[in-house]
Amino acid sequence: MIKAVITFVILVAVKTMARIFFKLKNYWIDGEPDDYALNTRIVAILNHTSLYEPLIAGYAQYKLLWKFARHGVLPVAEKTMKRRIGMFFRLLVRHPIVVTRQRDRTWDNFLNRVDSKAIVIILPEGRMKRATGLDSEGREMTVRAGIADIIEALPDGRMLVVYSGGLHHIQVPGELLPTPFKTIRCRMEMIDIPSYKEELQRDYPNLKFRAAVVADLTRRRDEYCPTDDDISEFGIRNSE
Repeated sequence: MIKAVITFVILVAVKTMARIFFKLKNYWIDGEPDDYALNTRIVAILNHTSLYEPLIAGYAQYKLLWKFARHGVLPVAEKTMKRRIGMFFRLLVRHPIVVTRQRDRTWDNFLNRVDSKAIVIILPEGRMKRATGLDSEGREMTVRAGIADIIEALPDGRMLVVYSGGLHHIQVPGELLPTPFKTIRCRMEMIDIPSYKEELQRDYPNLKFRAAVVADLTRRRDEYCPTDDDISEFGIRNSE
């Protein structure tokens, strides 16, 4: 319980800093749920552009932050955890799990942590977009299939998808400090997991489950993540 309280205090501090030093704007697809901490099992952030994405906690309800503090499970790249910032990520959730980019025992260890109370925070692309629009090795950003394993393992609950507008205007990978007083934009969508599985079978009948999840989340990312081109039509409002 002590670690949960410490983690909650840190998350609240991050939320407070985000709201003080940045302008948060978001838009809910299909309307904002009254209580989006209720029965949420996955929080997936698409368009991974910066290690400062914890600032997205500025949008979160306090109930959701407390749930992270008590039951949060976060897969963190082995490379990231070896850096100084790795200590910070260890304090963000109850169970930070080090994983490689392979479907190996580290991934199995992570999946074993996804119990009936867990809430998983994941960046499905698994890599960070650089200023070029590609990853650090010059490859196109793609959704990796690991999130499909989590969705498949959950019999019920909901998935909160955060479609990020990106944070390169705040911190480009490699820069040490963020640039304050910028606008952080996102769209958000709550998806019922059992219904989503049925939709995948209907919409992607020729694909296996993992491939269907990748195809669908890629489509959603490309359609819903805010860009500079659509800022005037974004339909955003101040986060409450």
